[in-house]
Amino acid sequence: MIVRKLDDGSMLLINQTDHAALSGYFAAHWGNAEFAAPARRESTVRAAALHDCGWSAYETAPRYDRQAKSSPSFFQVPNDASQLQAFGAGIDWLTGLDAYAGLLISRHRTGLWRNRYGVVRTPAMTMRPIDARVEAFAADYERRQELAMAGVDRMEFAVNYRLLQFWDIFSLALCMGEPKDQIFEPVPVAYGQAPEDGVTIRMIPLGGGDIKLDPFPFDQHPLTLGYVYKRLPTHVFASEAEFRLAWFAAAPQVKSFRFL
Repeated sequence: MIVRKLDDGSMLLINQTDHAALSGYFAAHWGNAEFAAPARRESTVRAAALHDCGWSAYETAPRYDRQAKSSPSFFQVPNDASQLQAFGAGIDWLTGLDAYAGLLISRHRTGLWRNRYGVVRTPAMTMRPIDARVEAFAADYERRQELAMAGVDRMEFAVNYRLLQFWDIFSLALCMGEPKDQIFEPVPVAYGQAPEDGVTIRMIPLGGGDIKLDPFPFDQHPLTLGYVYKRLPTHVFASEAEFRLAWFAAAPQVKSFRFL
């Protein structure tokens, strides 16, 4: 869950699964004269839309810290046994439905503990320390990935993995705060590229929800997309149960952007 405590004392909350849904919209609209559409498109779009399905269990009972007067944001939630089990269950569930999509989100999950395998130059990633349990989980799923790679075009898969990293990071940049002028690199534009090849995409907020992208990677211009969130009028609750009831009672809202 993405948690933003606002100046007016309210708290804006975005499920990881809703952030992932926005990534999926980017994937579904990816491609034009300059940017190649995703290879194995349905599976790749499915992976983007569901890459955080391992957070579904947490979102049924989000935590609340009375001392911090906040629910923890996703990077503050400990990778304990129950969370790792949920990550594994999400990967296994999607793999059972779509093996290629499952392989992509498995690689995405382990990559978050491996500096995204070095494919993202900007923005730089802040690495959380990992313990022996996380290392064992990552190593186990990396072994499974190698087995699943049989019969998969590795170069094509590598580009799809890189695209998934952009869609994820770009969605996070919009969900975690107000959009700011920033760059993302390297973003692949075609298949057969080396990992270091790609373009720099610049995001330029214009106000009023309008965002200029240079170069523009989508199949519609302009393109309007957004994410679902909830807003609680306060971030102070007497108990975790009180926070959860407020969370479940809050009406979903949509934050929209128009990409130009």
